Formats: sequence, C-alpha cells, structure tokens
Amino acid sequence: MPTAPPPGPEPTTCTTDDGIAVAAYDFGGSGPDLLLVHATGFCAGVLAPLAAALGDRFRCWALDLRGHGRSGRPVDGDFAWDGFARDVRAVVEGLGIDRPFGFGHSCGGAALLLAEQARPGTFAGLYLFEPVVVPDALRADLGDHNPLAAGARRRRSTFPSAEDAFVNFSSKPPLAGLDPEALRRYVEDGFEPVPADEGGDGVAVRLRCRREDEAAIFDAGSAHDAFAHLGAVGCPVTLAYGAHSVMPGRAVMEADVVPLPDGRLEAYADLGHFGPLERPAEVARGTARALSRSGGTTRS
Repeated sequence: MPTAPPPGPEPTTCTTDDGIAVAAYDFGGSGPDLLLVHATGFCAGVLAPLAAALGDRFRCWALDLRGHGRSGRPVDGDFAWDGFARDVRAVVEGLGIDRPFGFGHSCGGAALLLAEQARPGTFAGLYLFEPVVVPDALRADLGDHNPLAAGARRRRSTFPSAEDAFVNFSSKPPLAGLDPEALRRYVEDGFEPVPADEGGDGVAVRLRCRREDEAAIFDAGSAHDAFAHLGAVGCPVTLAYGAHSVMPGRAVMEADVVPLPDGRLEAYADLGHFGPLERPAEVARGTARALSRSGGTTRS
C-alpha cells in the first residue's frame, strides 16, 4: 500500500454572508498572496503540489468550496455558482489578504471570475486553467442532459480505507494520470471516516463531496452569468487549456478571452483538463510567468 502523505495544514474557518463555514488553508511560501481554488468534486489538498512548486514566488492559500472537503454545504442543496464566489470572497476577507492573485481550475476558475465581477478589484491578476465559463452561443447546444452530472451520481463514494481508494483511482482513468501526491491528497483530504454504526461491510471512508451535491454542481455549471460580464473584469487574466481537452478546451477558451479587457491564452500541448493535477510543476511555471506580467513577481 502507498505511504500516506503527512497531514496537511489545519484549516481556518471563514463564514460566508449566507452562513456557510468555509475551510481555508495556509500552504506557505513567500511572496505575494496567491489563492488557489479547486475543481468540482476535489478539495484544496489536491493543489498542494502546485502550491509547493509556487512556494518560492508566492504565499499560497487555498479553500474547500462549499460542499467539498471540510467546508459546509447549503442545507437546501442549492449549488448555484454564485455561492462559490461568496466562498472566495469570505476567505479573502476572513484571512485579511489584500488584492491577492488567484489560480483557479475548472469550477474554481469560474468562482474566481464571479468573485471579481461581484467585487471589482478583489484580485490583482488571475490564472485560470479551463474555467467553466460557457459562451452564450454554446449554452443551447448543451441541452438538458449533462453526462458529468450523470457520472457523478454513479460515482463510487465509499472504500474500506484511503489506501484502497488510492489504489482504485490510480489504476483507471481519469485519475490514474494525476501526480501521485495530488492523488494521495485527494484520498486523504477528500474522504472522511465513516461512523462505525454506518460503515458496515468493511466500509471505512466516504467521499466528503456527496454524489448528489457534485451532480447538482455540474447541472448548475452552465447557468451562471460569468460570460456576460467578462468585459467588467479589469485585472489581467490568463486562460490556460490543455490541448487534449474536449470541454471546456480550446474553443471555449478562445471565445472567453475575446471580451476580457486584459486577457491572454496559454496552451499546454501534452495536457488535458486535469493538467494542474497531472503536472503541477509545469503548470506552476506557466502560472508564475503569467502572474509576473501582472506584477506578481520578477524572480525568474
């Protein structure tokens, strides 16, 4: 069995204006503040390898979005994505970090854009790897059936141990391609012990992000209005994508960059949608280069 990584940092709780307790983490490093936001179904811990690769340039922070990791969930099950923007703002304010930079992956990228649109000037610059910001022209093509939501509802959510979960995920796509440390952080931080009276039949750990919540998040992913307000984002924004991605991928990023007042595109030839978790050191280099143009650091 693989050796478990050392425990991650203890979270600080920040409360949103709609009453959600959000877990925030100090990943350390030195330099300007950089807030890292994860993709749907994951948790802050999976970005720890990325933070480690950025630690000589930035002080890295991260959070578990509502319904993920150690954060609370809306009791009414409403996962409209403006809630994720509330999570981001609560952490920026609760930690007292002034105009940080932001890195977001997938849903996390959309959360950062929504937060900046709701409160302009929150961020000094953003690096977003395939943020889920659907151009208006593509919304109708998506229809009512969301295969990602359907897959989430079928997801295996319990395992005898975190080690069993690690072995399972490392043997099959899409998570088999993840950096081993990112995958270990997923199974250590993204699962919780099952109470003895609930486990039974050898079950000992369970996904913190409920399957029905993940499905609801995917279903709500095309309903937010971040695309309509991209022109209001004043800080520099880099939209990165993996050449092997199908969705969002290149076409969506090319459409998203057009309305941005200060937007750039960056492609990773050998990566897919999980690029930041597949090759965190490579994505960290791209992030540092882009944010240095925003005034984040001049170190090479």
